[in-house]
Amino acid sequence: MKITRQKHAKKHLGFFRNNFGVREPYQILLDGTFCQAALRGRIQLREQLPRYLMGETQLCTTRCVLKELETLGKDLYGAKLIAQKCQVRNCPHLKDAVSGSECLLSMVEEGNSHHYFVATQDQNLSVKVKKKPGVPLMFIIQNTIVLDKPSPRTIAFVKAVEAGQLVSGHEKQNIKQLKEEQGLVQNPEQGRRKKRKKVSGPNPLSCLKKKKKTRDTKPPSASEKKRKRKRIRNRSTSEVLSEKQNAEG
Repeated sequence: MKITRQKHAKKHLGFFRNNFGVREPYQILLDGTFCQAALRGRIQLREQLPRYLMGETQLCTTRCVLKELETLGKDLYGAKLIAQKCQVRNCPHLKDAVSGSECLLSMVEEGNSHHYFVATQDQNLSVKVKKKPGVPLMFIIQNTIVLDKPSPRTIAFVKAVEAGQLVSGHEKQNIKQLKEEQGLVQNPEQGRRKKRKKVSGPNPLSCLKKKKKTRDTKPPSASEKKRKRKRIRNRSTSEVLSEKQNAEG
């Protein structure tokens, strides 16, 4: 019976791997109902899930699931301890927490780009997950972990992709990567980089050489010629004495 379950799991995993790019480590989102069922069935999730899926796994949950388990009180204390040991993934409900089922459903929106598995015992959540193509669903039945087969919506989506009517998220990612490698699409990280401003030099007009003052080379006019000094003639001593004698006589 165990070998048959693993064969089915291997077949379903191959389907999701080939059509939706699901890969190891398998990220499994747990809600409170799945943790409670594992506790009651004495299932060691960290040991049995890798063996069942034949690959590396990561047990994950969200803050909303932990918050919900805290509010439910002592009845789900054991389930809360299991969830607290899981990796906490960021959800879009940082300020206002929502129910665990609503939170997990939001984590697989827009094509389930992170390739999450959803592990739950909630029937309403299971029905909603099956309506989203490419989301592997897990549950516990008779103390045994089961990977559900691909939903009809998922199979119809794959057939539409094969017929060329749709393009899967996995193929979109591959096409985008090929375009970036060929240089046909600019890498978004390069577009976000701010261009450095070029250091501008000084204004060329401000660097013009100052004009030297030209000396006036015009010949001086006649009025600007040096004035001749007047020569003062010195009188002789004899003339001075004669003048004094005449004054006395």
